[in-house]
Amino acid sequence: MPTAAPSAASRIAVVTGASSGIGAATARQLAAAGYRVVLTARRKDRIEALAEEINAAGHAATAYQLDVTDRTAVNEFATAFKSIGVLVNNAGGALGADPVATGDPADWRTMYETNVIGTLNLTQALLPKLEASGDGTVVVLSSTAGHGTYEGGGGYVAAKHGAHVLAETLRLEIVGRPIRVIEVAPGMVRTDEFALTRFGGDENRAAKVYEGVAEPLTADDVADTITWAVTRPSHVNIDLLVVRPRAQASNTKVHREL
Repeated sequence: MPTAAPSAASRIAVVTGASSGIGAATARQLAAAGYRVVLTARRKDRIEALAEEINAAGHAATAYQLDVTDRTAVNEFATAFKSIGVLVNNAGGALGADPVATGDPADWRTMYETNVIGTLNLTQALLPKLEASGDGTVVVLSSTAGHGTYEGGGGYVAAKHGAHVLAETLRLEIVGRPIRVIEVAPGMVRTDEFALTRFGGDENRAAKVYEGVAEPLTADDVADTITWAVTRPSHVNIDLLVVRPRAQASNTKVHREL
């Protein structure tokens, strides 16, 4: 099936959490596919540098500093658009790997606020703009953690289950309107920051996540699946795309060559 070029009315793509990893890779790939990408993240210097890179490559990008958990700021951001074609809800992340019995409630709250409420904020604020395009797409980047539990993952798993349910419910509620809802659920992805952030900067603990795994997914791998799903013809909706490295059969079964 051919890739569908974005129409003039739907060529703007907003990507949250675009300062690194999957968000940055997705912004690059959507720009190459013909979208004018709007990069949002808290780290202004990172997204401004990425916008410069994308523009220098002959594509179109704009940087906008934004905290997705700040509803007032999100609402203000949304006023900049009459319509947009794509919203990629990528901002999120994990904190800690403690069991439920000893997990830090503050970490749980932060993960829920970022992964679920942040997605809710952007989706609510931009849904009218997506509908105005006549051909809108909402992407929710969840995780295989949103589809299966594992020990030490309670807070993150709960948050990603929330993101999954948000996408599934939204799809039911807006059926018949010109908006698709796509959920992409990656498994083990090795990026510069995900595991390092989860373990509070502990490089040894972060490295052990991927120890012995020859080829975890990369940010580009996931961005490729997002871009593929977004660029399907308008009548084709990829409800849920689960993507794992070959070495990972489930959240708890990974082949390691040690």
